[in-house]
Amino acid sequence: MSGDDKRGRAIVSSAHLVSERAAELSELEFGLIIAGNAFERWVVRCMAAAGEGDLGPLDVLVLHSVNHRGRDKKLADICFVLNVEDSHTVTYALKKLLRLGLVSAARSGKETLYAASPVGRAACERYRRVREDCLTAAYEAFSGGRRDQLNQQVGGAADLLRALSGLYDQAARAAASL
Repeated sequence: MSGDDKRGRAIVSSAHLVSERAAELSELEFGLIIAGNAFERWVVRCMAAAGEGDLGPLDVLVLHSVNHRGRDKKLADICFVLNVEDSHTVTYALKKLLRLGLVSAARSGKETLYAASPVGRAACERYRRVREDCLTAAYEAFSGGRRDQLNQQVGGAADLLRALSGLYDQAARAAASL
């Protein structure tokens, strides 16, 4: 298939942005849009099935980040790991999680450190069980008996997404300086 044929059949959200130099970027961006929305819908519904129905996508991700490895976290660390530039959105999520009793906060000098409360750790464990039952089971069925091959492909896709996130961050810095 020639490049012109590919561009004419590309699945994109904004045909006016498709570049002759990298049409695949437009396809990737559309994939990111729909995958991102599906993922956000999933984390909210998974957490609701785990018994915490009042959380939005960022709230769930912040709770999991705070619970990660059982170590206290600073706001800056949570933002850095989740690649969230607007720290006020994470602050709002932390206040909501504090109000719901899912995280605790303690002062350490000038810093506030956040940790998952016992209630928050239990919610994360229930989320894990729902994830195993719903997502992991479907993933295994999707693999069609080739789980190792699918795991390798998914791992490669994860590596590529992390690398591309660096390119998008760099491009955002360049655009901000225009």
